[in-house]
Amino acid sequence: MTESTANGQAAAAPKKKLILNAFVESCSGHQSPGLWQHPDDRSTEFNNIKHWVNLAKLLEKGGFHGMFIADVLGAYDVYKGPKNPDPSIISGAQWPVNEPLAPVAAMAAATESLGFGITVATTYEQPYHLARRLSTVDHLTGGRIGWNIVTGYLDSAARNLGHAAQPLHDDRYAMAEEYVEVMQSSWRDDAVKLDRKTGVFIDPALVRTIDHEGTYYTVPGPHICQPSPNAPPSSCKPAPPSRVKPLPRATPRPSSSPATPRRRGQEHRRDPRPGRRVRARPRAVKFLAMFCPIIAPTREAAQAKYAEYVSYGSEDGALALFGGWTGIDLAQYGDDEELRHVESNAIRSAVESWSKASPTVPRWTKHAVANHIKVGGLGATVVGTAEDVADEMERWVAEADIDGFNLAYALMPQTFEEVIEHLIPAGLARPPADHPAAKYHWKAE
Repeated sequence: MTESTANGQAAAAPKKKLILNAFVESCSGHQSPGLWQHPDDRSTEFNNIKHWVNLAKLLEKGGFHGMFIADVLGAYDVYKGPKNPDPSIISGAQWPVNEPLAPVAAMAAATESLGFGITVATTYEQPYHLARRLSTVDHLTGGRIGWNIVTGYLDSAARNLGHAAQPLHDDRYAMAEEYVEVMQSSWRDDAVKLDRKTGVFIDPALVRTIDHEGTYYTVPGPHICQPSPNAPPSSCKPAPPSRVKPLPRATPRPSSSPATPRRRGQEHRRDPRPGRRVRARPRAVKFLAMFCPIIAPTREAAQAKYAEYVSYGSEDGALALFGGWTGIDLAQYGDDEELRHVESNAIRSAVESWSKASPTVPRWTKHAVANHIKVGGLGATVVGTAEDVADEMERWVAEADIDGFNLAYALMPQTFEEVIEHLIPAGLARPPADHPAAKYHWKAE
């Protein structure tokens, strides 16, 4: 891409600055079910606070902007179901999973600039309570908290929280919209006086009440915490479930295909759902793609590494995740049944998309689907040298106009170590030494 200069000469457009997040969950394996069995994986140490502190220090030293922490509130119980959590429990597929906010204060105390995106569902927690939790940790981290706004997608979570099933999709999103309205801070920024001469801690005239009485929530009083540095918290959200589609799993020699990310990125930019303020300032919203890099010194070694990872993956765990994500139980189909010919439109659509992205797969059976998910989940898993992976990320930036990546891991923390040691030098200019989390210029000269 070029732009004209004053003398008519063409000049290269400035490189886009990218955001790099580590995509994790307080469980073992996360997007790579079963790989906790690999001898080099440490994801099973998620119950130890040192695991999280060490990870945060590694990411900040390596130049990551943030840690994006996913969460679920129930077991994946669709596969071999209904209401059968055994495949996910046996394989450790996002089970067990701990509360995501708890380790953040400790990680923030060990770092200076790493951000933390925390997933909390709106459907099952009152906004007054969540506002207090987020404000508290935002204070403790110096304003480094972001809120991943989700509504939930597992009926198992709904049942455990007093519901027969989830509210309908549109109802959940209507609840979420009202929820976000209630979460706006009610205090003026200058309400806290701390005036020792007059004895005024807070000026009550500057503590406004919320006075919200809506369809789903009633909150009359003021927020119980003083305004935190990032109040209300920065928000982030995944694509709506109806928009989630399988992404291309690139080969070591990336090639353009009908399954390139260009159209999906452009669709996100045009999507009217973020609201008028976003449409007026489209660059105010940043779009990040989930991406799992498998890196080795040569393409042959990278393919061998990927094959090794697949061998450790859990087929039942992968299909349990697929069932939770889609609501489809693949156990009802035969082991050799080609899924492109089944009655489910959702399955046929997914298989067609995967087929375009991975043309070397001869037949898409449920075994092939499981292998596709075992390393990197439904996101893009890119296999090759550091230069190959950097080039593929560059293609995504150019074609989909995305603003960065949520990097999922195959092995914890080895994947992130390899990104820092090999991928970042291959594709990114190093940030200033005095600001490890400074934004990168992708493939800068």
